[in-house]
Amino acid sequence: MLSAAAFGARGDGTADDTNALQAALAAAVSPTGPGFVLIPPGTYKVTRPLRLVTADGEAGNVTRPHGILAHGARLVSSIGDGSNVLEFASRSTVRFLLIEGLDILGSGHEGHGLALSCEYGDRYLYNFCLRDVTVQGCGGDGCRLMGNVFEGQIVNTYLRDNKKNGLTLGHGSKAGILSAIHAFGCVFGQNGQYGVEMVNGCYDAAFHGCYFLLNGKHGLAALNGCTLLNNCGFENNHEAAGSFDKGAGGIFLQNFATLVACTAYSMFNQKRLIDAYVVSQLVMIGCTGSGDARAKDAGLARIDGEKRGRATIVGSQGAIEYVKDFEGLEISGKDGTLRLGSDWQSRNLVQLGNYRLWIDGRGRLRLKNGVPTSDEDGTPVGA
Repeated sequence: MLSAAAFGARGDGTADDTNALQAALAAAVSPTGPGFVLIPPGTYKVTRPLRLVTADGEAGNVTRPHGILAHGARLVSSIGDGSNVLEFASRSTVRFLLIEGLDILGSGHEGHGLALSCEYGDRYLYNFCLRDVTVQGCGGDGCRLMGNVFEGQIVNTYLRDNKKNGLTLGHGSKAGILSAIHAFGCVFGQNGQYGVEMVNGCYDAAFHGCYFLLNGKHGLAALNGCTLLNNCGFENNHEAAGSFDKGAGGIFLQNFATLVACTAYSMFNQKRLIDAYVVSQLVMIGCTGSGDARAKDAGLARIDGEKRGRATIVGSQGAIEYVKDFEGLEISGKDGTLRLGSDWQSRNLVQLGNYRLWIDGRGRLRLKNGVPTSDEDGTPVGA
């Protein structure tokens, strides 16, 4: 372990510590370096980006524990040209990176606060952890993970008041697949755009006990699906909407997701927990959506989708709006009712053995042995 103080970093909030911090990082985090750099408690002014770029190919491989330990240390950005504050770019294979305790305070004129990337198909940045990290006030995203970045944890991290997103996750624009990212107990709040945005086709991320609140747009925008949201809360997002009528859900989802015990609460512009366009499957278990004040009509979900899409809602509370002819399977947690499809083309018809039941256009219950091919197919049952 090397201390940044040994390289001349002062941490007094006045001296420009950029060169000292860059030298300490380069010396510690390298194939031959000791691995970790310790940034002692203090306030460190940085005027240019801090960059760690590994050497190309096997010569740059770092495959033992390494990273930054910085509890009590704050980087204060004076970067004014849109460059990122701290970057780690892998052009080789990088494992076991740990960034712990670091606090980044932006001025609003830099780019992203923290950026990890690997824009290659045959090189990797994985088995990493961001723990107890805070990024606030940056001109871009608070944190950005792009490319072949996978098998990583983001723990107790606070990404707030950044002009773009709190966190952006994505496959590489050139190459690389982001996957197996887990966020635990993180807060994504008051960011100008989204709390979290998942882009470039990525979907394999899970959020556990995280909170998404007061963001300009949705708390989470998952443009190609999201593996899991577990015990997460969405509160008063859509700050930029201006009114409840112009607001939307805490989550914007396309494709698929599983939500367990997630909640949405609003007093302002957030209308519901989720706006979903289902391509494959949406599962919601034990979720709630509610509101007060001008958001007293806030509900649980607005669901649209393709014909092959499925939505299953179990033990959840709050109003559900279906778009066009989309129908979900609902097992209510409030009154014990079971809601199935009623139209002959529904994805969720009652099925008893090989028989299907539905209600035809004249309000009659019909029964068909097999899959119905029209509204008048089968046999009317009862009066």
